Amino acid sequence: MLQTAFSFLKYDRAKSIGTMVGITLSVFLVGQQTGVFLFLTNSIINVVSSNRQYIWIVDESTTDANKTVPLDVRIGREVASIAGVKQVHEVVISAGSVKRLNGKTAGLSLIGVQAPAYVGMWNVESGTSPSLLLTEGALFMDVFSENLKDVKIGEAFELNGKRVYKAGQTRGTQGLGIDYAFTTIERARSLTGFSPDKVSFFLVEAQPNVDKVQLVNRINAAIPGIRAWTGEAFSESTFTRAVVSGGFAATFGFLIVFAIIAGFVIIGLTLYSAANERIQDYGTLKAIGATNRYIARLILLQAMILAVIGYGIGRLFVEGFRLLLLSIGSNFSFSVWLEVGFISVTLFIAVGGSLFAIRRITSLEPASVFRR
Repeated sequence: MLQTAFSFLKYDRAKSIGTMVGITLSVFLVGQQTGVFLFLTNSIINVVSSNRQYIWIVDESTTDANKTVPLDVRIGREVASIAGVKQVHEVVISAGSVKRLNGKTAGLSLIGVQAPAYVGMWNVESGTSPSLLLTEGALFMDVFSENLKDVKIGEAFELNGKRVYKAGQTRGTQGLGIDYAFTTIERARSLTGFSPDKVSFFLVEAQPNVDKVQLVNRINAAIPGIRAWTGEAFSESTFTRAVVSGGFAATFGFLIVFAIIAGFVIIGLTLYSAANERIQDYGTLKAIGATNRYIARLILLQAMILAVIGYGIGRLFVEGFRLLLLSIGSNFSFSVWLEVGFISVTLFIAVGGSLFAIRRITSLEPASVFRR
């Protein structure tokens, strides 16, 4: 049967190539839209997902890590006194305006962390010592910063009218449309006017072998006006509030579904047309004893062959797209389950599309081909 399937595919190369191209485009569009969605989602939850190993302490009304309400610093001392807490770290996030020596301006969100632990700072480039932040005016900035990526290490500029400079680099720390920079918490407060009595949130380290969920419950029961979250739970909440509830996921979901439907229709019509042109061949097979089941398997096998080839080419295009984005700092990766999903979608498109052709051929009377 495999040889027969290849013979049918080679008989009409144009239709076979058309079907394969349709599958390739569908795989690429689904993979590309999924990749962009993952990148944008990761950017939205970057702050919390990069610090999910800690317990987060935020205002009781906060459910999104991008929209925190300042907390009194004294709350940190209360949290530190609770059994099971190893250490409490203050973090400040505040916005500023950059003015470079060449006259260019840009926005910058400054994340202030406490030395010497620097908890709340992530993805510092290899070979860069966080202690460099102790130098007056020092900031760490992302190498792929949207508006400030061309700022060189050592270059000075103004932030809210005060002189600072780029002392080191991070990689992949941007938010969605936000350029983050890191510095000490004292400098962040000084540069942005953030109150010395306030923090944006606390990151809590638990004692070894302490159950984080139980510790979160103890903190919430002990201190009114705040809410403690495990990093995983707060990341999920931020995703839900910022991505799902905001209609962000629905938009990309529609585009992905559209790509699947378009591929299904294109492939179905192409296979139907190909089967219609080779109707005498299929009729001859039925006339010499081939059953409808055999014919259906033959058409499905052709669709599966084209699906495998189309998937391979489409996946290569998606990988090329991923590497292109990576070169400009926009990284994403697919989990094993997503890879399985892509393969399943490809098979669904191919098998579903082949049903048009199967329906046409199985309803054919063998003798009718000899009356043509």
